[in-house]
Amino acid sequence: MSKIKATEQAWLMKSEPDVYGWDDLIAEGEGTWDGVRNHLAARNLRTMKVGDLAFFYHSNIGKEIVGIAQISVAGLTDPTDPEGKWAAVKVKPVVKLKAPVTLAAIKANPALADMELLRLSRLSVSAVRASEWDIVLEMAGGTI
Repeated sequence: MSKIKATEQAWLMKSEPDVYGWDDLIAEGEGTWDGVRNHLAARNLRTMKVGDLAFFYHSNIGKEIVGIAQISVAGLTDPTDPEGKWAAVKVKPVVKLKAPVTLAAIKANPALADMELLRLSRLSVSAVRASEWDIVLEMAGGTI
């Protein structure tokens, strides 16, 4: 099993797959994570550093972690914000997970009970602890 270790800080980034999914990121090679209009999620975007890893989560349809992306450009102003007060980053795909990790599976794992994905379920960009990262990767059977 290939093991990808999270950097000092790891993340989970949600996107609706019918709007912008994992396959869209693969096709683009690098995407801009923009349109976030929640203050805590925007703070998380501002905190991100180049090289940080993030789980790519399909929300609404699927409700599952499907891949790992890496922050390629940090500290951007959201290009969709005419007032210039919201944050954005650029991300590149790293690897697709061997098996998606569903929200139901995450909820069923007591070791993940404190994961921000569950505690702050409406948050589109959340922090992931190193221990949570390792458990989710194990649940996915590693990476391709």
